[in-house]
Amino acid sequence: MYIPPYFKITERKDMEEVIDEFGFATLFSINEGEPCATQLPLLLTNDGHHLVGHFAKGNPQWKDLDGQSVLAVFQGPHCYISPSWYETQNTVPTWNYVTVHVKGKVHIMNEEDPRLWQSMVDLTLKYEVSASNYTLDDVENDMIANLSKGVVGFTISIDHMQGKAKLSQNHSKERRERVITALHNTGKPQEQSIAKWMER
Repeated sequence: MYIPPYFKITERKDMEEVIDEFGFATLFSINEGEPCATQLPLLLTNDGHHLVGHFAKGNPQWKDLDGQSVLAVFQGPHCYISPSWYETQNTVPTWNYVTVHVKGKVHIMNEEDPRLWQSMVDLTLKYEVSASNYTLDDVENDMIANLSKGVVGFTISIDHMQGKAKLSQNHSKERRERVITALHNTGKPQEQSIAKWMER
């Protein structure tokens, strides 16, 4: 990923925060000699050394994935930046965004690997709202067994992680403040999220 120094996320904890908040990633690999990608939720393990996820068994991407080096892209908030928000309009539009790229090697789990089930439990716990009374423990064992046969679990051992936050750092403080105000005033979630990142 091309990252000018002023856009680079330097702290590992900040990159892990992006992964945690925007965990629906795009996983790129080579399948039968061609580029391939799947969008799927990925979880960072507690030790920060691995990503964990699963494919639908019908997805052919997993079939030649074991041992392959892959790229997982976590796309954070992003939005258009209008020159109309600047102190001068003698300039051009741009796009602000936050993203983290993770490279690593895949290990396909066998069906009996307890990490597969645990990862599904962890995903459910993460994304169910706190007021929800849903739990996988209440699902009948036969249904769980049938569903488990339809997925393939995997881990990615993290070899390299890069983060980029393109947030108008190459502009003056005055211009950044004008952009932040304009983004908040849009009332749109993506724009307001970018504004909050710019305020950090």
